[in-house]
Amino acid sequence: MDIQELREVPGAYVITPRQWPDPRGTFFESLRTDLVSEAVGRPFEVRQINYSTSRRNTLRGVHGVLIPPGQAKYVTCVRGALRDMVVDLRVGSPTFGQSASTLLTPENGVAVHIAEGLGHGFLALTDDTCISYALSTAHVPGTQFEIDPLDPDLTLPWGFDEPPLLSAKDAGAPSLRTALERGILPRWLGRIGTP
Repeated sequence: MDIQELREVPGAYVITPRQWPDPRGTFFESLRTDLVSEAVGRPFEVRQINYSTSRRNTLRGVHGVLIPPGQAKYVTCVRGALRDMVVDLRVGSPTFGQSASTLLTPENGVAVHIAEGLGHGFLALTDDTCISYALSTAHVPGTQFEIDPLDPDLTLPWGFDEPPLLSAKDAGAPSLRTALERGILPRWLGRIGTP
């Protein structure tokens, strides 16, 4: 398992598994919490696992969780294909507002670990795309927030060629600037990879 921190967004890691193919198919380890914890410098304990399915050109995000409680995510694609997007939403971070994009498919087995305080979204590239989220905290109502995924100040490289399908909540989400003015974004505490 190769774990590399994204230089564009410190605190986000791309995990590429070693695959063992044979005539029956392929085997790989999708998640090793011991290795992820070692790479990120603190324990990653899974408290909840979610799945969502989306049709092609569905854009979900950019979503975050307030601190506290905070929520680290380990994201994989179990069916279809998606363009995963991580955005630094930590006020005071040297990379505030920067993003990184990663292609996730079941075939490549690539995963993304997203630290507390970072925003996350994705674009479904195929019909019936299914994403899995292993989360460090259980859902706490009222702690989620959204940022407009089409905010022109963010210029996120989604790569769609037609208007994406958005939920009403995402379509009405505030811009990064508005969220900053409202004081709803997490603060960076000065150590790369932490909120």
